[in-house]
Amino acid sequence: MRKLLTYIVMFLCVCCNLQAQSFREQYENFRKQSIQKYTSFREECNKAYAENLRKSWESFRLLPEIPKPHEEEIPPVIYDDNKSHDPIEENEVPYKDTLPHIVPTPQPKPVEPIPDNTPINDNTFTFSFFNTDLKVRAAEQHKFKLHSLTGDSLASIWERLSGEEYNQIISDCLSLRSAYNLCDWAYLQMLRSFCLQFLKSENEATFLTGFIYCQSGYKMRLAISKDSLGILYASKHIIYDCPYYVIDGDYYYMLGESKDEIQVANTAFPDEKDLSLIITQSPKLSFSESDIKHKGAQTNPINLTYKVNENLIKFYDNYPNSQIGDDPLTRWAIYANSPIDQGLSDSIYPQIIDAIQNKTELQAANIILNFIQTAFEYEYDDKVWGGDRAFFAEESAYYPYCDCEDRSILFSRIVRDLLGLDVVLIYYPGHLATAVEFHTPVNGDYINLNDRKFTICDPTYIGAPVGITMPDMNNDEAMVILLKR
Repeated sequence: MRKLLTYIVMFLCVCCNLQAQSFREQYENFRKQSIQKYTSFREECNKAYAENLRKSWESFRLLPEIPKPHEEEIPPVIYDDNKSHDPIEENEVPYKDTLPHIVPTPQPKPVEPIPDNTPINDNTFTFSFFNTDLKVRAAEQHKFKLHSLTGDSLASIWERLSGEEYNQIISDCLSLRSAYNLCDWAYLQMLRSFCLQFLKSENEATFLTGFIYCQSGYKMRLAISKDSLGILYASKHIIYDCPYYVIDGDYYYMLGESKDEIQVANTAFPDEKDLSLIITQSPKLSFSESDIKHKGAQTNPINLTYKVNENLIKFYDNYPNSQIGDDPLTRWAIYANSPIDQGLSDSIYPQIIDAIQNKTELQAANIILNFIQTAFEYEYDDKVWGGDRAFFAEESAYYPYCDCEDRSILFSRIVRDLLGLDVVLIYYPGHLATAVEFHTPVNGDYINLNDRKFTICDPTYIGAPVGITMPDMNNDEAMVILLKR
């Protein structure tokens, strides 16, 4: 009887093991089939795309650039000290209209997840992106040669790149986008840097850039002009001072030098998305120290000493100036909503906090406002840059001069970050100021936004406290630009 029980137990164990083994096999098969399903769908997309490269080419002509809106800037005004002891009365001021919040969209993603079964190894290629060393698993076998720019030749290379061995490159590039907080523009520039340094050949680098960009979920088109290959990227924004092409109603811009007439492979990839120029996170670039900067005024308790990341300044130096849709006022919201670099905020914010600690909201805002008014030297963009140029907050901290829009952008950034108050930009023809929603009662000029009181703060009205509008501002034409905190 005991032997019988032993046999029964052994039999049941064997059955369980077989069942477990069978389940594991079933799961593994299912997993492989799922991966194969994703792979197969992407392969079908790439196969169809390659086939279209053989035949779907159209001619397009370059359209002239759209210039930045230009208007005569209103110069700064010095507040009359004789008025400093006058009581500030509550005064609602009119405005024309509001520009709603600009809501960023998620970054594009591949049409299907990129399967990457390649083990992590030392077989990587290191390249430089704004003096920041980045790594991609790319080796000699991933290099290729374009023997011609015919549709057949390009299609053959596209089919080759669509193979599994290039998945690791796409996967690594997407990982870099996430790890280094690269916005869409930064990601495109990063791809370009990698491909040029890896392949060292212009046409091949352009082709690989376009392929990875496409596989990452972005809308792009290959273009040929004589013996030169280019890629066009579609933008949600109208980019100023940059010629463009219109293809199926979308604005496309050439990555690199634009050509008057081009042949375009006008074929779409499923779920492709336009590039956005909104920055939701400051890019993580290696820190290259600037010289020591000082910002302060004798009559103000804020006296800053800091260094700026010159790699970030170089990145912003060529960042496209643009608007969203038909509204040129959106260009300032893009700058004002961009977060300040953590390296700079970690340096200057504690110094500002020391100066405003134990102060009321109004007192702290007045200290910060006066600091921006008196510690930064005003100069016209036309004189310094030869035309209008808005600054990200880091640029105002770096360069010796700034104007009304730069001051307002910086003031709005600091107040939102350190005081936790909502801020809007106020556009008057030829001038930009701000208004702050305080949690406590504050007298002065204010605008009413759906029963929310925003008090005027003008960083260019030198010496003026919170609640005072600069003279000769046309409130009937004033536009309110809503910002995110």
